[in-house]
Amino acid sequence: MPTSFTSFLNHLLISFFLFFLTSSNSSDTLTGTQILTTNQTLLSQNQTFVLGFFGGSNTNYYLGIWYNNINPQTIVWVANRDNPIDNSTGYLKIGDNGNFVLLNSSGNPAWSSNQTNAKNPVIQLLETGNLVLKDSEQSINYLWQSFDYPTDTLLPGMQMGWNFDTGIEKHLTSWKVTGEDPSSGDYTFKLDYRGLPEIFLRRNQTIIYRSGSWNGERFNGVPEMDTDTDSIVFSFSDDAHGVFYYFSIGNASLLSRLTVTSDSDGELQRRTWIASSETWNKFWYAPADQCDHYRECGPYGLCDNNASPVCRCMKGFSPKNPQAWNLRDGSGGCVRNTDLDCPTDKFLHLESMKLPETTTVFVNKSMTLTECESLCHRNCSCTAYANIDITNGGSGCVMWLGQLFDLRNYPSGGGQDLYVRLSAADIGSAGSKHRKAEAIGISLSVVAIVLGLVAICYLRKKKQHRGSIHRSHDLLMNEGVPSRGHSGDRNMDDLELPMFDFDTLTMATNNFSQDNKLGQGGFGSVYRGSLIESQEIAVKRLSKDSGQGIEEFKNEVKLIVKLQHRNLVRLLGCCIEKDEKMLVYEYMENRSLDSILFDKVKRSLLDWKSRFNIICGIARGLLYLHQDSRFRIIHRDLKASNILLDSEMNPKISDFGMARIFGSNQTEANTIRVVGTYGYMSPEYAMDGNFSVKSDVFSFGVLVLEIITGKKNRGFYYANDELNLLGNVWRQWNEGTALELVDQSIGNSYAESEVLRCIHVGLLCVQERAEDRPTMSSVVLMLSSEAALMPRPKNPGFSLRKNHPETDSSSSNQDKTWSVNQVTVTMLNAR
Repeated sequence: MPTSFTSFLNHLLISFFLFFLTSSNSSDTLTGTQILTTNQTLLSQNQTFVLGFFGGSNTNYYLGIWYNNINPQTIVWVANRDNPIDNSTGYLKIGDNGNFVLLNSSGNPAWSSNQTNAKNPVIQLLETGNLVLKDSEQSINYLWQSFDYPTDTLLPGMQMGWNFDTGIEKHLTSWKVTGEDPSSGDYTFKLDYRGLPEIFLRRNQTIIYRSGSWNGERFNGVPEMDTDTDSIVFSFSDDAHGVFYYFSIGNASLLSRLTVTSDSDGELQRRTWIASSETWNKFWYAPADQCDHYRECGPYGLCDNNASPVCRCMKGFSPKNPQAWNLRDGSGGCVRNTDLDCPTDKFLHLESMKLPETTTVFVNKSMTLTECESLCHRNCSCTAYANIDITNGGSGCVMWLGQLFDLRNYPSGGGQDLYVRLSAADIGSAGSKHRKAEAIGISLSVVAIVLGLVAICYLRKKKQHRGSIHRSHDLLMNEGVPSRGHSGDRNMDDLELPMFDFDTLTMATNNFSQDNKLGQGGFGSVYRGSLIESQEIAVKRLSKDSGQGIEEFKNEVKLIVKLQHRNLVRLLGCCIEKDEKMLVYEYMENRSLDSILFDKVKRSLLDWKSRFNIICGIARGLLYLHQDSRFRIIHRDLKASNILLDSEMNPKISDFGMARIFGSNQTEANTIRVVGTYGYMSPEYAMDGNFSVKSDVFSFGVLVLEIITGKKNRGFYYANDELNLLGNVWRQWNEGTALELVDQSIGNSYAESEVLRCIHVGLLCVQERAEDRPTMSSVVLMLSSEAALMPRPKNPGFSLRKNHPETDSSSSNQDKTWSVNQVTVTMLNAR
């Protein structure tokens, strides 16, 4: 029989088979006599999930599971993610071996489940989103389930980790391109069961983020996990049969998922469906800040995101490389001031800590903390110890036998206690906290005295309460920041700034509840509130543990109260009371620019007209600061998160804690305390501490390019890796393809000449040499007039390459050095 005729006959038989055996209804079950074609679906019993085919690029088709009645389509599992079928005539069926198989148009398998040899197999899509294969419809024993093979999403009830009995390992792997290409991407979230189990987010083999170990309540590196809520319950199991992490939902109407994405250079995200706005709300993600980055502060270095710089050495340690440390590169870590002497060593008690990496630790689940300390003290290789479980007073023993990596402190709560071995000379008289507690006894007479003093203080405080607002005002006046270059500057009392008492702000923010929390910055948290007059406010509550915060607080009060411009956030008042320092601002309905611009769902809210209006508004606000206000003010921390948006998407520059006042004839200044944000700092400021109006111009240029592209700027890039945003825009500008950079969510509703003009302005602002950058008055002119003359931009700053060993003999393998036009500096890490 001719080959062509055989092929035709096979195709005819397949078409005949499809016509007679397919079923048009969307039940939750597929039997051995049915098939599922690309235009059919299975629907879970309560219609929460759908199993069906979806199209990818180049006519590829994939079998997947997604939420029903949610738009845009949200896919949570893909069967053949790395082996798509090439057209729409494929189908799913139960095979001869009792497994189920996905066949392409030629009848060849593209994907299949494990062989089962079931007698009466059926496929069922459960209401949990789990696709199962079982023997008969009544069976509750699953021969195969999709929950054992996660893709990029962890659903309620789905476990990730290791099953030691079956050898199955479950982890999450990102899509190649989130929302576009479901094939296996570069980012994975895997549980490492060695030592004390914890979970790592990796890009290929490089660790990006570490969860910390499970302490009985949460991962000690994720203080945001709240096990007291009825909505989401987090669970962890660790026994001889396996190690698993999973979560469950107490509220049946709540849809929540954990996913690893290729967005923002790899992120772990928890998203919850908000039905009223029909959006997935990203209410937690990691890495979320600088201290979430793996080993940010090197061995023995403590990372504290509320401090500036974020890296510090614990008591008894000093920076290994002081020069790099001063330039905010903490990767070299810390070294001991005094060598250990095993018999006389003591332990430093650290609270609210993310425990060091636990992959290679000693673990004993039955020991008490006192037994753990004794064992660690006797073992001269032991460098630290802690409880494994913190519930019910604590239990178990984990001991570190080498350097301590990836330490983090949570001043506002979270983490757990850690005891670090130190030389007795460095720790002084301080010892193990739990030992001291056992040795100290308090007499009843002392207790009586203390209670009496408390009563006296309470009565005095109640008597003086009426004068608290006046004293707060005086305190602020006495702590005012001296004028920089202006002998005639008014004192704080002349500013006529309203003072709020602590109780008023507590009531307005519902006792600073997490539900009212808008965000968290380097020096504290911001809360939404409502005054009795129904006025909406935003309260910036300075962290009590911030060593840098008092000066920035006073500076911000002095600066903002003098500034009046429609594109600057308005300060309504402040509060200094009960060791609290708070600023009260007007409330911005749309929060910060970065919360919309870099969110894949929300960014579509910003069409080109809105983006151009935001660019021009920021430019006008910055021009006012540099030229039109009473004092010339350098912001020094201009970035997307410091641009707030009102109800009509009008931009307002905020956060003047880092700002500096210049005299009328002053053009630049120098500082040894470099502050700012990675990716927005100009080269001359980051390397030499020189700042001027041109430093702000550079930051503005970065903002312009981010607003146009919808992408964050990364301050550096490797020679064999992708360019940062500035380098990429510069390359495509020179190649004449700059319009390809425009954020696709904008669509085609923009004037090409206007977009190109903005890109041109952005490149002029980020030029490497400060003297080449325009002033803000020139920027406003160029943005507002097509007739304005615009010079050709020169290469941008911070398009960096890593030095090759053969061209930089002074660099060791351990040093991280970067070059800008042959000038080599140590990489810094800004706030």
